[in-house]
Amino acid sequence: MRHVDIYTDGACSGNPGKGGWGAVLVYNGIEKEMSGGEAQTTNNRMELTAVIKALSQLKEPCEVTLTTDSKYVCDAINQGWLYSWQKNGWKKADKKPALNVDLWEELLPLLDEHKVEFVWVKGHNGHKYNERCDALAVNEYSNL
Repeated sequence: MRHVDIYTDGACSGNPGKGGWGAVLVYNGIEKEMSGGEAQTTNNRMELTAVIKALSQLKEPCEVTLTTDSKYVCDAINQGWLYSWQKNGWKKADKKPALNVDLWEELLPLLDEHKVEFVWVKGHNGHKYNERCDALAVNEYSNL
């Protein structure tokens, strides 16, 4: 399997409000940037969208190290919450409905297709790619 490093970030002006997402894919030293935005969304939706859009770019199954500053995304995967929510009819441990089910359902097949390791990095802390993804996301919502 090929190895790809992916960096993602989502941002919102207001939460909910205008939002953007950014991603950088790095393979064999080549970088590909991508971004998008929505007029009315939440930060967590933009974080998830960045992950989905980036993984969707891969044309074959890959080993991926995906770095994000989203504890929401990292913990949902790494702590197994996502799979518990799904198993329990998209209910969280407190019996409240899980949020963003449409996006989690879009992400699940991508996680089945690729071997993805989620790595959390502190946001706005000088990490080159996290800063770049944030700039891409902010630019997107600034232009809405």
